[in-house]
Amino acid sequence: MKLNETVLGIEFGSTRIKAVLLDRNHLPIAGGSFEWENQLVDGIWTYSMDTIHAGLQACYADLQRDVKEKFGVELTTVGAIGVSGMMHGYLPFDKNGRQLAEFRTWRNTITGEAAEKLTALFDFNVPQRWSIAHLYQAILNGEAHVGDIAHLTTLAGYIHYKFTGRHVMGVGEASGMFPIDSEKMDYDQAMMDKFDVFSGQSWKLRDILPTVLCAGENGGYLTEEGARFLDPTGTLQAGIPVAPCEGDAGTGMAATNSVRVRTGNVSAGTSDFAMLVTDHALGVHREIDMVTTPAGLPVAMVHCNNCTSDINAWVELLSQFAEAIGAPQNKGELFTMLFRKALEGDADCGGLISYNYFSGEGVTDLDEGRPIFARMPNCSFTLANFMRTHLLSALATLKIGLDILTKEENIAVDKLYGHGGFFKTPGVGQRMLSAAVGAPVSVMETAGEGGPYGMALLAAFMLWREEGEVLEDYLDNKVFASATSSTLMAEESDIIGFNTFLDRYKKALPMEKAAIEVM
Repeated sequence: MKLNETVLGIEFGSTRIKAVLLDRNHLPIAGGSFEWENQLVDGIWTYSMDTIHAGLQACYADLQRDVKEKFGVELTTVGAIGVSGMMHGYLPFDKNGRQLAEFRTWRNTITGEAAEKLTALFDFNVPQRWSIAHLYQAILNGEAHVGDIAHLTTLAGYIHYKFTGRHVMGVGEASGMFPIDSEKMDYDQAMMDKFDVFSGQSWKLRDILPTVLCAGENGGYLTEEGARFLDPTGTLQAGIPVAPCEGDAGTGMAATNSVRVRTGNVSAGTSDFAMLVTDHALGVHREIDMVTTPAGLPVAMVHCNNCTSDINAWVELLSQFAEAIGAPQNKGELFTMLFRKALEGDADCGGLISYNYFSGEGVTDLDEGRPIFARMPNCSFTLANFMRTHLLSALATLKIGLDILTKEENIAVDKLYGHGGFFKTPGVGQRMLSAAVGAPVSVMETAGEGGPYGMALLAAFMLWREEGEVLEDYLDNKVFASATSSTLMAEESDIIGFNTFLDRYKKALPMEKAAIEVM
């Protein structure tokens, strides 16, 4: 095993920090992980900095053990490293590197006033999750720390800085902080100028945001301090090239080879989002984010805060029931069995309905969430319908946003790929998504690897690309040319059933709004 012919991708996901090591053929050969959950502290969805540090180191230690067990060698170096994370959010620091406010994640819906005012100012949709919305809301709130901000970044940007000492990030991640000019591959300067006047701060926005880099550029090198930060044992050597950090949207696009115009992917885990690489300008829609690929091409994004959390909660309940009756089940096998059971349900779920809103949801204009399960008295209340209801509920809000792109903006999609935990059980999540979009959905063999795999590919592109080679061609020709994937088209009855379920879902939305008011 030649360690310098491997690349390492690390991603901070919503429920797991995960590392994937690839060989020279872009194949996963080792991995590590650490499970974690966000916390609601004083009304803010956050992760503590201690947990961020300890989780990263535990994930990397798990990878070290895996490499040692499989290959009998110490993981002393790799060819390149890349880190990605949940996009958006708010991490401000002063000139001495002191953190000025708690980490505010993408899940927060506390920036409505700022998002609305910035959208009007820019004539460009600024979602509540975006870093610039969090920053302006802090200004509107009169938060004392704002005047001391010297650097504003994301979780991925913070870890990249700890690795390299450089305040830089990939253009895809940067596009979730502030709007990007895809011709210049940089922040939109005209919008920046407007913000600087509008905000009335002593600092300039460009001075506090990370420098934007494109896929393939060098993001710096692992410093001695960065090596000890990642690996406190002292085994890992400094000097390793580090790719520009990216967001989970960009790594999802790379992992599914969805970076070329007219391709798209759906990532479905704790949250779900659809990314469609566009070939024409779009109007301003509150439900649609405009971000970019890691190479800077414009992407229309439908982002939903809630996807599998409610499914996970119900499976946990059923797991406890199994234990109570003396028949404990392996959690992974239980998920698989219940997902497959959903295929036996009625196409429209037989009169059952659920809302999977653990938190607010921008697409349906809700600032908070209350998970709800409801049914008609004369419904077909079976386990199959129960599970199918939760699977369709996980995609319903996404479908509402996608309809804007396909029906109002006439965006055409040649390829749609799915990845993330929702697709782990073969054929189930894939079929449900196909029913939602009315188009074939492909899932690659590597779909379960998700974001860290995509980040490792971006590190490989930086390290091994040829002069003048673009990301789209590198992925097509060198990574996915012989990739194994499965493509599935839902039956017409599935499509009709999903649309029937969605009509019921939309009509009953006042029930979710009432629950937020009274619970």
